[in-house]
Amino acid sequence: MKIALLDYGMGNLHSAAKALASVGADVSITADPKVVASADKIVFPGVGAMRDCMLGMQDAGIDEVIKSAVFNKPVMAICVGMQALFESSAENGGTPCLGILKGSVNAFDNPLFDANGEVLKVPHMGWNTINQMATEHPLWKNIAEDSYFYFVHSYYCAPKEASVVAAICDYGKPFCASLIKDNLFATQFHPEKSHTAGLQLLKNFVDWKI
Repeated sequence: MKIALLDYGMGNLHSAAKALASVGADVSITADPKVVASADKIVFPGVGAMRDCMLGMQDAGIDEVIKSAVFNKPVMAICVGMQALFESSAENGGTPCLGILKGSVNAFDNPLFDANGEVLKVPHMGWNTINQMATEHPLWKNIAEDSYFYFVHSYYCAPKEASVVAAICDYGKPFCASLIKDNLFATQFHPEKSHTAGLQLLKNFVDWKI
């Protein structure tokens, strides 16, 4: 299974490539549209500030690659890659994004409080469980409901279409932790940093047949 791991200068590419290879993928780290076009699937990572990510995508031509690919092959977006799919982000005073999905990316309240009134740190950094919404979907195969995944983010996605939400996490408030729409799958958490559950999720993506 050939997977193009998109390189636009803003992803944790080494750990993602290593994790994907460990579950059977043939990974190419690339920004070359020809390599992307020949791949079976695409992984779209992202870390850092949204404005820098969007500029990196535009400079590398990755923005147009993603817009084209989401209509013809499986795509997995991770963290800021997931956020970039939406229309806009509140980060950097407001940043236009790819507009592939309807909705926005919002900042966590600061201060943010848990159910007991204790202050939660922002960014949300560390391990948390998720509530799977589409439990029969093949991407959740062999992943227990109480599995932990690793998060690092100060902003969260707010899709306009509730039907795309594949998992919810609670951190001061419920937010979209994962989404699925047709051949597009995305996670706010980092599966490549999430040990057994994360590797299983990546394997499910590698095995996913549309």
